[in-house]
Amino acid sequence: MFSESTLATGLVQAYRETEYRVFGTEPLVLSVGSASPELLALFQGHKVTCAAFITACNPLSQELPAHENQHRQDELAKELRQCGLKYFAGVGQHPSGRWPGEPSFLILGLELEAAKSLGQSLEQNAIVWCGANGVPELVLLR
Repeated sequence: MFSESTLATGLVQAYRETEYRVFGTEPLVLSVGSASPELLALFQGHKVTCAAFITACNPLSQELPAHENQHRQDELAKELRQCGLKYFAGVGQHPSGRWPGEPSFLILGLELEAAKSLGQSLEQNAIVWCGANGVPELVLLR
């Protein structure tokens, strides 16, 4: 899966190490490859079997000014509401703190192909998708 990517190995590794924090009534942290019982509980409570963690910020990992990222996130939130999707705000932050945390959304019930399509439309290099097993997967889009 990763061998076909055009992304630098170090960048992919940074995505894998990032902590994907979800805010809400019961905050949780998603880690790529590690099952999340809290996520499974969230799935059960909302009667879904999947979710995607996606940002509109910093397309193609090129840092934008904060106001541009905020505008992109606001537009994404508007689109999610119009589609009737349930989502929670979050932030993706590498533990080293060398890259600013990226405001993001955990979007419930978003199937893999729809999540990939959304990520590509937002010019993202990757998204995090979680299936019924509650294990976050890094999905490279380039």
